[in-house]
Order: sequence, then structure tokens, then C-alpha cells
Amino acid sequence: MARLIIDKLDAVRVLKPEDIRPAAMALAEISAAHGMRAAPAHDIADKRTPVDVDGNILAMDVFGWPDDENAWWRNPRIALESPITLACRFETDVFWVNADGFHPRSPNSYLEDIDISNFEGRARTRAAIVVPVHMAFGMIGAVSFNPVDETKLDLADDFRESGDLLAIYARAFIESYTHVMGAIQALPPGSRLSKREVECLRWAAIGKTDMEISMIMSRSRATVRFHIHNAATKLNAVNRSQTVFKAAQLGYISLN
Repeated sequence: MARLIIDKLDAVRVLKPEDIRPAAMALAEISAAHGMRAAPAHDIADKRTPVDVDGNILAMDVFGWPDDENAWWRNPRIALESPITLACRFETDVFWVNADGFHPRSPNSYLEDIDISNFEGRARTRAAIVVPVHMAFGMIGAVSFNPVDETKLDLADDFRESGDLLAIYARAFIESYTHVMGAIQALPPGSRLSKREVECLRWAAIGKTDMEISMIMSRSRATVRFHIHNAATKLNAVNRSQTVFKAAQLGYISLN
């Protein structure tokens, strides 16, 4: 069994652009074997969906979703409208969902507060097993596994039997796809922050002004500005807020 999982993992992993379509086909076959059809999104904040090396849309060409005006992959607002997409921002573990609500492995109060009215119309599915994929730099991808039998609304048994396996394959595909397609570095080399830069950003993150930080650190305001400017340059940030955000993404500071 373990050997079988490893073999299939190799099949769904993308090592170079030419691997994208075969990897997607492997994920589609795995989905079909479990009575599901996959709906992959490499970045839930991006209205574009995964494509192969020639730019062909995988949702239609490989995963078999229809090419019509109601197709989920054609909806540019699905990132804002779908309760499934919203749930992926608050949950990291695989879960299943239908019009009755979200069914995670462990209780999640954030999911309980999500509006699921008109679920089918907003989520473009009646039920699904969903795998959130949280990656570096705050990017969130997801794969929704939808029953081929569209009348099937209770996925409790499918989730219990196949949820973990589908999650392994989904994450391997999305993470490797994103790594290969994200050829442009999100950060320049040499982006390590100094102790003083981190200290300034920690105070900036809780709303302290340059003058307040200078008094707390017993440094001049010019020195504080210098450290924050240096941090912004290292992180390729365009302003103070983005500098704080990127520092938090890299684990230098906490926004909690």
C-alpha cells in the first residue's frame, strides 16, 4: 500500500513545465477511481486556474469540467463568492462540505460562522471533499473533489475512507505546480533581516510610529527609519505595511 502511494505521488508531482499535463492526468485518474472529479486552484486569490505548458486550461482539457458560462473556472469572482474558498482561508486540514454545512475533522468555529446560503449557486457544486493547500508567502491553493454522481450529497463515508489519501495527492500536485510555475522569485537573494530591523518591525506591526519606536528603543527617529527602509529594500516591499506583512510571512514577527 505504501509503495502504491509513493508511485502515485511521483505521478502527480510536477518537476518541470512539461510534467504539468501528465501530472494533472494522474490526479484526474486518482479522482475518478474514488468516484470524484477534481477542481484544482493553485492560488485562490487568482482568477486564473492551472494550465499546462502550452496554456491549455486543465479544468476543461484534463479534469473534464464543461466549457460553459456557469463553469466554476470561468467565474472571476469565485474567490470572493464561494463559501468553499473562504473556508480554505480558515482551515488547513481536509474537510467535506454540502448545503448543510462544513464537516471538518476537528471543530472550527470560523467555519461555523461562514454563510452557506445558496450553497450550490455560490460554490458551483452540491457537495465536495476539499483540500486547502497553504504554501510559502501566504499563498493558498485548493483542490475540490466533487462526486461524479451529482445526486450524492452525503460524503461522510468517502471522507472517512479517502479524505487523507486525496489530500496527499492534491497537495503534491498543487505545491509542485506552484513551485515550477512560480519561476519569478517572490523575494530577492539576501533578504535576511538584522536584529534591529526585526525589532523596529515588531513595534511597527502593533501600530507604533517612528517617533514612538525611537523612544522605546532609545534610538533616533532617523535610525528607526533607516532600519525600516533597509528591511523594505531587502524584502522588495513598496511601503511600510507590505514590509511588515512580508516579515510576518517569513516568520520574523507575529501579527497576532
